[in-house]
Amino acid sequence: MRFTVNNATYAYEIYGEGEVLLLLHGFTGSKQTWQSFVEIWQKSFQVITIDLPGHGETVTQTVRSMEACCHDIDQLLTYLQIETVHLIGYSMGGRTALSFALLYPEKVKTLILESASPGLKQEVDREMRRANDEKLAKQIETEGLSAFVQFWENIPLFATQKTLPEQMKKKIYQERIAQTEAGLASSLRHMGTGSQPSWWENLSKLIIPVLLIVGELDTKFVTINKMMQKRIAFATLEVVSDAGHAVHIEQAEIFDRLIRMFITKKQ
Repeated sequence: MRFTVNNATYAYEIYGEGEVLLLLHGFTGSKQTWQSFVEIWQKSFQVITIDLPGHGETVTQTVRSMEACCHDIDQLLTYLQIETVHLIGYSMGGRTALSFALLYPEKVKTLILESASPGLKQEVDREMRRANDEKLAKQIETEGLSAFVQFWENIPLFATQKTLPEQMKKKIYQERIAQTEAGLASSLRHMGTGSQPSWWENLSKLIIPVLLIVGELDTKFVTINKMMQKRIAFATLEVVSDAGHAVHIEQAEIFDRLIRMFITKKQ
């Protein structure tokens, strides 16, 4: 399915009926990230997956900031006549989900963030991150997608994925290699951690149930999420054993159980 708004055409899919789960993927991912969960969750919920700007089949004629992307998602929900959603986001998608929940709180019933952050607190850190993301964007543009994917899958953040079954690693690779150089470069420049607003001072404004999921081996994000939990009134933190950044891949059954238990309790 396609939805066009403000010179952008978003690709999305809808499955099942019932309470709405809106799923947002991470950097180099797509709506295909969630396919195995969609098959389970659509039996109890209406599940919507979206390709975020710069990814999958979504096409943007003008650049998308984090705020602009959230505005577009709000417009999509209005178009679909959906009043509230259970919002789930992974990594970049988690930052997007958090941003959406703060910008459009009336649209979010519960918020589930996997390996996400509220951005960077200090401007000096945001400036350094923007410079690093610009370097990565130029790397993509000059060296090409294949070289970047090989580089990206070998960064320390994904070290724990080295032990995954070959079939699963191949699936992740295929999702990454299906992206475009221009799309990923634009995403880094305009929706990266250094470009988005810092939401640290706004976390106390969240008055909805929030589930924070992080892998115990992803020590940086364990620390970040513990700090987030202290600032969010109704936050539950789940640190999943034997998992790194991508809990939904490395511990899929546990991830599925945590999501369904949390949403069912909050309905």
